[in-house]
Amino acid sequence: MAAAREDMREVPEVHIRPMLEMDLPEVAAIEQGSYAFPWSENIFRDCLRVGYTCRALDLAGQVIGYGVMSLGAGEAHILNVCVRDEFRSIGFGRRLLEHLMERAIAGGVTEAFLEVRPSNLAAIRLYQRLGFEQIGIRRGYYQAPDGREDAIVLKLVLRQSNT
Repeated sequence: MAAAREDMREVPEVHIRPMLEMDLPEVAAIEQGSYAFPWSENIFRDCLRVGYTCRALDLAGQVIGYGVMSLGAGEAHILNVCVRDEFRSIGFGRRLLEHLMERAIAGGVTEAFLEVRPSNLAAIRLYQRLGFEQIGIRRGYYQAPDGREDAIVLKLVLRQSNT
């Protein structure tokens, strides 16, 4: 166990920064390696172009994860969050989500929403730990090998509305 702690000290700190056009090949490669029905590089390019909040997890100059969020009408919608496989379950995804929520609050948003596949149990656990609660189901929302898969719709109240 002592060796594991020592190894952790040698890992450079991860930085969350704005996603750049030059990051898109790395982002798309992570996406391709993570999902059976991934977003294309052009979808990420469009997210940058329209001004969505796009963030990269940068570890020593290498993109190891990313998050994409849209803001509007007092709501945030988490569109995509992913961490490269070998860096999962060590807190980077949580840090990225917390960063996105901070950006949403700074943007005057009161609620955050997201969809998640029922089969993505690790993500569901993370979202629940952050306080997201299920508010519905979107039937046939995701492509799946056998046709379509439902989405669980989750909501997090970030702050109380003044209205």
